[in-house]
Amino acid sequence: MFRKISQFIAEVKGELKKTTWPWESDPKVKGFKKFRELWGSTLVVLIAMVFRGAFVASFDIFLHSVVNYLIKLAV
Repeated sequence: MFRKISQFIAEVKGELKKTTWPWESDPKVKGFKKFRELWGSTLVVLIAMVFRGAFVASFDIFLHSVVNYLIKLAV
């Protein structure tokens, strides 16, 4: 079991070395400017989540209305 765990950790370290990180490599850039790309990506994801939530909520309200209408027809 410990061999599998150590193998997993070694593989994770290997994969993390292959990644590109979303911040400036310039050491002169400090603060939030360093994470400009990360901040922009996070903002896009949050906006997309709000739109997706609104879509799911409106679709749920629509289906609720349809099912209620069909139930009233059946009764």
